[in-house]
Amino acid sequence: MAVKIRLQRHGSKKRPFYFIVVADGRAPRDGKFIQKIGTYNPLTVPATIQLDRQKALEWLNKGAIPTDTVHNILSFKGVLYLKHLLRGVKLGLFDDAAAMAKFQTWYAEHEAKIASTSDTHKKAQAAKKVYVPVVKKVAEVEAPLAVEVAQEEAAPAAEEATETPAE
Repeated sequence: MAVKIRLQRHGSKKRPFYFIVVADGRAPRDGKFIQKIGTYNPLTVPATIQLDRQKALEWLNKGAIPTDTVHNILSFKGVLYLKHLLRGVKLGLFDDAAAMAKFQTWYAEHEAKIASTSDTHKKAQAAKKVYVPVVKKVAEVEAPLAVEVAQEEAAPAAEEATETPAE
């Protein structure tokens, strides 16, 4: 049986919300699943991801294959990096304490990076100016210009009219 870690869609039309589930590869997308290991909401900025890291790691070690989107989510949350570090422990490259220390430093840097990008996004949203409707501004600018253009068009016509009788 091919076990996959994939998204199961919930939510209404054009308002997606996903459960991250472990399911048989032959089961329908929104059908029967083995275990729910998290949620994913792409509508929030930044996207909200809640994941049970330990369950995801257990299923990856058992041979479950994540879909592309779930692979990106697991990578973002550090599950794949943790799996990589634990493989190094199995090979004898370093011990559990060193692996967990590496993971904790990576996780702290990752959370700081996420916080700084969300702060940048909030500042950019606050910096956006609210503009007066363009129609009003265009009308205010074009009205004096229309008068000037009309005067300029009338002046050469008046000069031509005064020059032709003199000939």
